Amino acid sequence: MKKYSVVLFDLDGTLSDPKIGITKSVQYALEKIDIVERDLDKLETFIGPPLQVSFKEIYGLDDDLINQAITYYRERFTDKGMFENQLYQHITTLLEHLKKRGYRLAVATSKPTVFAEQILNHFNLAQFFELIVGSNLDGTRSAKGDIIADVLAYFSEFNEDQFIMVGDRKYDLIGANENHIDSIGVTYGYGCHAELVDAKATYIVHSVNELKEILT
Repeated sequence: MKKYSVVLFDLDGTLSDPKIGITKSVQYALEKIDIVERDLDKLETFIGPPLQVSFKEIYGLDDDLINQAITYYRERFTDKGMFENQLYQHITTLLEHLKKRGYRLAVATSKPTVFAEQILNHFNLAQFFELIVGSNLDGTRSAKGDIIADVLAYFSEFNEDQFIMVGDRKYDLIGANENHIDSIGVTYGYGCHAELVDAKATYIVHSVNELKEILT
């Protein structure tokens, strides 16, 4: 494997498991617009993509209802949902190891930047990242390709072949491919192996320890 200089990490499903906070916040938002969903497992598909995409693709909401649902989602998420979350085992050790090895680290997430920063500070992980880039609260810059492009622009002294994106969903890998950088798909998150293969991940790993091995 070639040597990379900058590692981009997705947040949800890659650094931490946000299932409870996200699915309960989606459930709350749906109830507010008179859609009842009692099975939180069915709402796992909301983990990873922008909310606008999931509310439209899964429930067929129009733009006005999507905006209402996102407002309700954020009511609960900002109050408690963002902290109903837990780090995957060995993530802190991995980040410490990469920093010691001289890697430059960034977060590239479809979650709004302001929420990503709060979550990373909550887990004491912000210290490892030189840059945290997410979407804007108004819904702009939500496509993973655009987010990755902004990270690459920040690290403009590096060539494309010195970057690698780590994520658990096809959106991470498609965004990496759009920007002509390599990627690692992780199966311990919310994307299955077939999804990562179909999205043309450069590498696929099944644990945080395997991720550490392949990077170092």
